[in-house]
Amino acid sequence: MGLFDRIWRAIRANINHLVGQAEDPEKILEQAVLDMQEDLIHLRQAVAQAIATQKRTERQCSQAKSMSEEWYRRAQLALQKGDEPLAREALTRRKSYQETADAMDAQLTQQRTIVTQLKQNMMKLESKISEAKTKKDLYIARARSAKASQQLNEMLSNVGTGSAMSAFERMEEKVLQLEAQSEAIAELGTDDLEKRFESLGEADDIDAELASMKNQLTAGSPAQLPEVDPELEKLRSQIRGN
Repeated sequence: MGLFDRIWRAIRANINHLVGQAEDPEKILEQAVLDMQEDLIHLRQAVAQAIATQKRTERQCSQAKSMSEEWYRRAQLALQKGDEPLAREALTRRKSYQETADAMDAQLTQQRTIVTQLKQNMMKLESKISEAKTKKDLYIARARSAKASQQLNEMLSNVGTGSAMSAFERMEEKVLQLEAQSEAIAELGTDDLEKRFESLGEADDIDAELASMKNQLTAGSPAQLPEVDPELEKLRSQIRGN
């Protein structure tokens, strides 16, 4: 028995979950207001019918009272004419109409109570519908906001593990690698250029020195040799004598 209870609880839980997912707050609120308006239409029809019945009963009661008064006058006339049996018969007819009028009065009291109650219920329902419409707009706005917030949170929770984020990370690494390669190439190009300019400077120095030597040879003055150390020259002479 315990196994069947657990299975039934699981089935009910799944059914409730599916029903909860299928429920759309906006649609349910709209339908609830429509149902209340439909109830209001039926209640207004009931009030109108009760009022019409009341009016008909009032007319019937008024007619019964009028006929009762008419037969009373006829009884008086018959009695004045000395026709007592006819007067008695007229009073009997008057009594019948009077009883009908009394019954109609009692019925009218009940009908007026019913009409009053129906009108009060109708006014209460109208007030509830007005309040429901205001709350409906508020709840729909809150439901839409909550739904949008839920979707946004789901998107944010999936950003870190999604393929789109992985693609961004790969592209970031690719861009960093390209930037590093570009900087390395720029540095190499700058060193080569500086070396070329340095070699140009060295060539200018050699050319200047060569031009100076040419000028000295052309002028007939040998280039000034460095001074000879006397001690070194004396040592060289002794070596030659030996």
